[in-house]
Amino acid sequence: MLRMILIGSVCATLSGCASTDQSIRTHERWSSVYEMGSDLTLETWHQAASMGLFDLYFEQMTDDSIFLGTDSTERWTKAEFMDYAREPFSDGHGWTYHPRDRHTAFNDDFTVAWIDELLDHDKYGVLRGTAVLEKHDDKWLIAHYSLTFLVPNEAAGDVVETIKEHQQGSD
Repeated sequence: MLRMILIGSVCATLSGCASTDQSIRTHERWSSVYEMGSDLTLETWHQAASMGLFDLYFEQMTDDSIFLGTDSTERWTKAEFMDYAREPFSDGHGWTYHPRDRHTAFNDDFTVAWIDELLDHDKYGVLRGTAVLEKHDDKWLIAHYSLTFLVPNEAAGDVVETIKEHQQGSD
């Protein structure tokens, strides 16, 4: 009898492992599919900015989205960001960032994506963009995006001093 219980336990454990392995493979497959969709949204967003395609750019964002720029005053709702962007987009250019090294994570039901990416810019060098995307029907939309300068640790002290001097000068 003990032998039958032991064999039953081993079989249950093994079938659980197989089920877990299948579940992991299925999750990885869906993750890959959803990553393509979220990548498409961000690629469209960056390309639209570069080409000054105002409507297409803002169609990639949720109505209640927030954009954080590199300056401490740049915390914009979508409506505020649209007002800001009208002038730079008016000549068909906007701004150009070239994304690379993108990393994506999803919640369990693939309705939220957290993304970070490095961005190359002609004037500013390498920056980091971080994003939260939400799944709306069959499309990923940007709910939150933050753009930051990357400061090497060795230069951080000098940069902090420069910022302090600037802040004191503007008081």
